[in-house]
Amino acid sequence: MQQDKHPDYHPVVFRDRAAGYAFLTRSTANSDRTIEWDDGETYPVVDVEISSESHPFYTGQARTVDTEGRVARFERRYGGEGSG
Repeated sequence: MQQDKHPDYHPVVFRDRAAGYAFLTRSTANSDRTIEWDDGETYPVVDVEISSESHPFYTGQARTVDTEGRVARFERRYGGEGSG
């Protein structure tokens, strides 16, 4: 295996400030800011705008599309069942 070919892979804390949620994982992301984690160690922290804690799809607040209304409008406009 060639040395110095792969990027530095290290523990990093990703923090979603909107949801007040943070998680520790391993990444190649770099940051000048640090945070002290629950285990007493200091890790680089990367602030993200959205995560699974604040994304509407994962929180159940996703807007659903009114497909039934679209189907009914199509049938009214172009005919009902089996016309054609």
